[in-house]
Amino acid sequence: MARDFITTCSLEVSAKAMPALRAEAARIARGTTISIPYLPSEDDDARLAAARTVRELGFEPMPHASARRIGSQAALQRFIDRAVTEAGVAQCLLIAGDPPTPAGPFADSAAILDTGMLERAGIKVVAVGGHPEGHPAMNAAERWQVLERKCRSIEARGMAPVIITQFAFDADIVLAWLDTLRGHGITHPVLVGVPGPASIARLVRYAAMCGVGASASMLARYGISIGRLLGTAGPDVFVDRLVEGLTEAHGPVSPHLFPFGGIAPSMAWVEQYRARTGA
Repeated sequence: MARDFITTCSLEVSAKAMPALRAEAARIARGTTISIPYLPSEDDDARLAAARTVRELGFEPMPHASARRIGSQAALQRFIDRAVTEAGVAQCLLIAGDPPTPAGPFADSAAILDTGMLERAGIKVVAVGGHPEGHPAMNAAERWQVLERKCRSIEARGMAPVIITQFAFDADIVLAWLDTLRGHGITHPVLVGVPGPASIARLVRYAAMCGVGASASMLARYGISIGRLLGTAGPDVFVDRLVEGLTEAHGPVSPHLFPFGGIAPSMAWVEQYRARTGA
């Protein structure tokens, strides 16, 4: 199972980190999915340039679309059309976004789906978010209803759903969420968010920014002592426990790396993990 889990590994790389991706491209398998986050500090031109770089390097670009940050249907249409024609984009990740009030007509990711723009442009794969630790605006029942509805809508439009989770520190929480996901009959591939090697202080800071649980007990389960915040940590304990708990019933599950400590250390960790597990 460890070999199967690590064989396919996607990466989250922002537009500003493209030079680092280029520097490490030889260590990354061709065809790897590179997810490009929708950061408020970057505009569409930067995101499109990033998608072109990803394609040029032989990888599959997956730009994010943050519904509440998109000002108009015309702006979304321009972005999708350019992404497809300029970078061969065939997959994207839809998120609602952080702003409480939408900048335009899209209150959530379902509103983007409802336009029909994605399938008309030739998008083949649509990723949506999974939330093993819960959602700040929805209870558990609502969360599963929304996820099921999105996946059905994506399939009905002739595209393939994928679920990408936020990164986590507690593998048992992720495993329990996967059990519930499959129990709801949702069989689509899951990319589990895994924090790449980084300083402990940086991991804790990103957890706070992203709303990820990082209590002392969670960090301990990840292999971090709250008393050694000056050190660094990798995801070995987390991934080992996750792989130990995965079964055939969990279906297709693979890691989605957030390289908080840099792309080079993350790829070094992947190589080391593959060597250790014989992948």
